[in-house]
Amino acid sequence: QVQLVESGGGLVQPGGSLRLSCAASGNIFTIDTMGWYRQAPGKERELVATMPTVGVTNYADSVKGRFTISRDNAKNTVYLQMDSLGLEDTAVYYCNLVARVLADWSYRNVEVWGQGTRVTVSS
Repeated sequence: QVQLVESGGGLVQPGGSLRLSCAASGNIFTIDTMGWYRQAPGKERELVATMPTVGVTNYADSVKGRFTISRDNAKNTVYLQMDSLGLEDTAVYYCNLVARVLADWSYRNVEVWGQGTRVTVSS
């Protein structure tokens, strides 16, 4: 069983900053990718940023230059530093993990979602 625990959401004024955290726990053998997605009211879930263990970090065009994703591999934790927040960044932010886990004496690939943390940008 793999779990993701998110924290760091809240209310912030336009131009402000927030830092989201997501810690993964469980029978994780290797992590392929950790990332963040978001879903604004009335819209579909969209990619914000992903950071593979091997490969290139990916950002949505709308957040490039404002958001920074990072990982602490020793803690199986991913962070999202969000600066220069705007009204359009209001959404529920979901942590995403793609990993190889040990379950029932065998290895398998899984994708896991966090419960979501709400970010509200408002004056």
